[in-house]
Amino acid sequence: MKIKKYLFASLFFGMLLFPAMVSAQAEPDDIALAEDKFQDNFYESLKQKGIENYDKAVVALEKCLAAQPENPVVNYELGKNYLSLKDYKKAYDYFQKASVLDPKNKWYYVGMYDVCYQTRDYNQAIVVVNKLIEFSPAYKEDLTALFMYTDQFDKALASINELDEAVGKTPQREAFKASIMKDSKYQLAEKDQLLAAIKKNPKDESKYIALILLYSDSNQEEKAFEIAKKLEKEIPDSEFAQVGLFKFHLNNNDGDKAILAMNKVFESKKIDSKIKYKTLNEFLIFAKNNPQFNADLDKAVSYFDNEQQVAMTKEIGKIFYAKKNWERAIHYLEIYSKNNPQEVEPNIFLLQAYAESAKFDALAKKSSELIDFFPLQPEFYYYSGLANNQLKNHKKAKEFLEMGLDYLLENRDLEINFNIQLGEAYNGLGDVKNKEKYFKKADQLLNQKNK
Repeated sequence: MKIKKYLFASLFFGMLLFPAMVSAQAEPDDIALAEDKFQDNFYESLKQKGIENYDKAVVALEKCLAAQPENPVVNYELGKNYLSLKDYKKAYDYFQKASVLDPKNKWYYVGMYDVCYQTRDYNQAIVVVNKLIEFSPAYKEDLTALFMYTDQFDKALASINELDEAVGKTPQREAFKASIMKDSKYQLAEKDQLLAAIKKNPKDESKYIALILLYSDSNQEEKAFEIAKKLEKEIPDSEFAQVGLFKFHLNNNDGDKAILAMNKVFESKKIDSKIKYKTLNEFLIFAKNNPQFNADLDKAVSYFDNEQQVAMTKEIGKIFYAKKNWERAIHYLEIYSKNNPQEVEPNIFLLQAYAESAKFDALAKKSSELIDFFPLQPEFYYYSGLANNQLKNHKKAKEFLEMGLDYLLENRDLEINFNIQLGEAYNGLGDVKNKEKYFKKADQLLNQKNK
């Protein structure tokens, strides 16, 4: 550690100078004794700190400080121990004194920064971090975050743009920027800045794509298309231009041209996954209302890796489910269920989609499999009973429904449905008494619900 190297160097250097400064005033034996006491106390403090006896370490260091009040290392060590004791004011004061005594040692400012961060004094942390940047530009990342924490969004945005230019983008800075850009004031400034950057360097693809996304997010589709066309003109083989063209064609309801642009976006190795996800989501909304493009939607999903594909199928299936497009909902939910059999919710959506589309064989098979996975989940017993009633397997339906009732807790709607299906099962078995019993129970529950 640099601190340790500095520590021993300081001590050694101090010990060399100390006799020269006091030789005219003290006997050599007295000097050696003072040096020995200082070393003993200092190493005692290190020992006590190592076993987390910070109070005892402080006592030893205070003896060192009495002997050498201007020693920056002693002040720094006192700061560290007081920080461990959560005495933040004393910790900061000692770190600060160490930095005054030796302004060229980065670690004294790091100690001050640690105190500011732990006490959430972010405004003071900014002062300290600006000093640390003189030692290492990497602290500009910390400065950006501190600007965000203190709501200094103008400075944060300037810092983000500077770092993006210098070292490239990071997910953290992207998240910060997205938060800032929700404010239309910053969107306008960012657009102006990007337009100026494009004018200065018309071959920089990244500026075009950032501007296209800004215009798209603020529903300025015509301007987004204009920038995409400019990009295509300046860089004819640009893959980024396809993002803007895709949006334009989609908004013009030109599905064929939108698909051509979308596929180029997905095939690109330069366009990041965030943009690809956004493109897929927009096409999904379009495909919901234009079922002739379902095959193209399947192809779009196939561009992503297997894990991403599977995760998407759940959300896509639920969207088609909400639109009551049962066939497409089943298509995607089956994929998800196969890869995630342990999840309850998407499987319930799948079973209901089977029921809505009268696929009772599939419903009976899948619900039976799910009961093996989830023996305490009443919904799966219900769907098994429903399917078997529809398939005229009334005895099996009755058995599943009666078992499922044992696991039913405070779910009025499901309880009503259980009683209806039990009535159907007994009706199929020719048991009029029980048929009437369960239908009557369903009616009572329904009336209670409607009160």
